Amino acid sequence: MEIQGKVLEIGETVDVSDRFRKRELIVEYIDNPQYPEYLKFELVQDKCELIDGFNVGDELVVHFDLKGRRWTDKQGQVKYFNSLQAWRLIGNQTGSPQPQDAPFPDVPPPVFNDEGIEDIDDIKF
Repeated sequence: MEIQGKVLEIGETVDVSDRFRKRELIVEYIDNPQYPEYLKFELVQDKCELIDGFNVGDELVVHFDLKGRRWTDKQGQVKYFNSLQAWRLIGNQTGSPQPQDAPFPDVPPPVFNDEGIEDIDDIKF
């Protein structure tokens, strides 16, 4: 899943235990300008650093998974929790970070010969 929005808040990384850490990101999502939504995303473990380099006010696309958990309290009452776990952030503004795992490197445009056919003799292997 993914949404596009504006960074509203960036939380600090919190060490929940010696083997688990998380960071919160609040994004203003405007599907209907009259009623903006404020979504809280969690960045966990090695994803905590994804938000480094972004600033409040930056536009970005958040790729995330919807997670749901079931928990039974001491009285036997069952409760359910949902979370939005972000796993990729892509900046929409100049100067915003781009994903570090971009699938394609910068490739120069093709060169064509006089007949309009791509000249592949100059390709270096």
